[in-house]
Amino acid sequence: MNLILLGPPGAGKGTQAERLVEAFGLVQLSTGDMLRAEVKSGSELGQTAQKIMDAGELVPDDLIISMISNQIDQHSDAKGVILDGFPRTTAQAEALDEMLSDKDLTMDFVIQLEVSEDTIVERISGRYSCAKCGAGYHDTFSQPAVEGTCDKCGSTEFSRRSDDNPEAVRSRLGAYRDQTAPILPFYTDKGVLQSVDGMGGMEEVFDQIKEIVAGG
Repeated sequence: MNLILLGPPGAGKGTQAERLVEAFGLVQLSTGDMLRAEVKSGSELGQTAQKIMDAGELVPDDLIISMISNQIDQHSDAKGVILDGFPRTTAQAEALDEMLSDKDLTMDFVIQLEVSEDTIVERISGRYSCAKCGAGYHDTFSQPAVEGTCDKCGSTEFSRRSDDNPEAVRSRLGAYRDQTAPILPFYTDKGVLQSVDGMGGMEEVFDQIKEIVAGG
């Protein structure tokens, strides 16, 4: 079973992917993590990618597809994979399908987490973390038990990402729409795209996803 989780920044894809990994024995494949691992390993793919990135260029689709292919081969004992951050264009989706077909595999589910932009802005712009241990907090949803003191390490120093502000978040959401919108018809035509309401709690959202995956 292979699937893709789609959703804007802050939709909860990472949390849901972790739960799917645990519940169904899947392997999560993040393009960023794969690139870093290949570079660190010194593999031929990693060396090629490093040269491209050092030149300030984007790693081409065929190289990403090769890395995904390698990871699928290395995790052949897993029950499937979850792709994170790929594909983002129709050309990438087509190349991914071709690679899977060569392995007699398919993309079984493409699940879109639907969350309103106002909610995303609230979720992301309210985030902050402990500067010492990295524990995450939120202005509205998850404040420390003692104001100004980290629950985990007792530090009184906190930090926020510079781009976790409403203006930057809306810009990132616009970029997501532009990137993702073209691939939705591709997967709709294949009959594998399904949407879930991402506005509920983590368990509620996971129950929706689990129902789709288990029913397939």
